[in-house]
Amino acid sequence: MDFQNLISDKMLGVKASAIREIFKVAGKPDVISFAGGLPAPESFPVADIKTICNDILDNEPITALQYGISEGYVPLKELVLNRMKEKEDIGRENDDIIIVSGSQQGCDLTAKVLLNEGDGVICEEPSFIGCLNTFRTYNAKLYGVPMNEDGMDLAVLEETLKKNQNIKLIYTIPTFQNPSGITSSLAVRKGMLELAQKYNVMILEDNPYGELRFSGEKIPTIKSMDTTGHVIYLGSFSKVFSPGLRLAYLIMDKGIMEKIVVGKQATDVHTNVFSQMIAARYLKDYNIDESIETSRKLYKHRCHLMLSCMDTYFPKNVSYTRPDGGIFIWVTLPEGVDTGKLMLEAVERKVAFVPGNAFMTDLDKPSHCFRLNYSTMSDEKIEKGIKILGDLLKERL
Repeated sequence: MDFQNLISDKMLGVKASAIREIFKVAGKPDVISFAGGLPAPESFPVADIKTICNDILDNEPITALQYGISEGYVPLKELVLNRMKEKEDIGRENDDIIIVSGSQQGCDLTAKVLLNEGDGVICEEPSFIGCLNTFRTYNAKLYGVPMNEDGMDLAVLEETLKKNQNIKLIYTIPTFQNPSGITSSLAVRKGMLELAQKYNVMILEDNPYGELRFSGEKIPTIKSMDTTGHVIYLGSFSKVFSPGLRLAYLIMDKGIMEKIVVGKQATDVHTNVFSQMIAARYLKDYNIDESIETSRKLYKHRCHLMLSCMDTYFPKNVSYTRPDGGIFIWVTLPEGVDTGKLMLEAVERKVAFVPGNAFMTDLDKPSHCFRLNYSTMSDEKIEKGIKILGDLLKERL
């Protein structure tokens, strides 16, 4: 049966995530994968979570296994709000929080509430493929703004806002950006907020990596500077606790939050209560900062090792970012190289990365860039995989 005429218009043009497709190859045991965005498995507090689960099922089984409220498990909401106030100075009088089923749902609910068909979304170029695809499913028009070493190009951002009256939202990952690893400067963050206020558009500040800083000075979040309600803050437990629990949170003005809650009720009613109780108990009874510090030290070591290997094995006409945290490095090759084709050759040599076009507003345009992840591979595999890539690049360049 031909199903094409039954598929909705909004889904016809949306392609499967290139990263998920690469995972099918990269997941093979003999492939060294720098393609994923996974936290290191050794960072998971497995023993602590096991203890917490047993205690919850012994003492609060009905709460854990029953329906919950759409806004989230109240103890977890309070713990996260207190933590965000202490760590990031986030949480004004008129702000509220909702616990969502991962950052992807947070992005989806924001798009559902804010975007009509044809509305514009400004994205960093490159940007996170998951949220780009979310905006595409709402038939939004994507406007890519190039990234400089200190973040989004503010001149291009304002020019884009001036020329396009349909823009409703600016999407940004200002700290250890996915895929580039770039951190936006304080000046860029302030400038972005000023432009959002001037042109009356919202900012979705996505910050899953902010606590994974292993060098450099911390920079205030955009939300912490927001006094007018123009910023929606999206935080996540995936990179600092467990991605499998699917827990994230949105903090925003109550005026928008009302519709976010309604949108969630139409999507999945509420986030998994058991997962929320596990996270709440961990925040309350264990030291998550100590756990995060362990991850920071591990990622610092693996990042510096990968960069050192790249310095040794990559051709000199290849450039790459040197992040202060997070889990990604962005590699730029000379113009004219198609990293989509290069990726296929790399996979034949048992190494995987993600080609740059996956992170662009135009998926079909070849890219001379690619993303590397350093969080999950062992030292031995990092050195071996980077040497293989280096040899391939020397042959092709």
